Amino acid sequence: QVQLVESGGGSVQAGGSLRLSCAASGYRISDNHMAWFRQAPGKEREGVAAVYLGDVSTYYADSVQGRFTISRDNAKNTVYLQMNSLKPEDTAMYYCAAGFFRGVMWSSASMYSYWGQGTQVTVSS
Repeated sequence: QVQLVESGGGSVQAGGSLRLSCAASGYRISDNHMAWFRQAPGKEREGVAAVYLGDVSTYYADSVQGRFTISRDNAKNTVYLQMNSLKPEDTAMYYCAAGFFRGVMWSSASMYSYWGQGTQVTVSS
């Protein structure tokens, strides 16, 4: 059974940092593209960052470019999202996702087959 379990969310003040983790079980993350999405109340789920298998190319939403870093540790079967210089608009539920597809459609939620349950990030001003 495939499971993705996120952790590391919490409440921080603007300018602070958090590191999210996504631990996978039941399959190998090295066989999939991995991504982080977020969803704020009343808004659609949006892609935040992705790291591809193979050449491990990384992709970021414009809103987080330069502040967030996605990485993967295949040995630990875990994906991370380091979030620095957090802003109130980063407040959302953050989800880990896994999928295999061709092309650079990383920010489309429909491309991913597996999802975690989410971890809440709240940034206060």
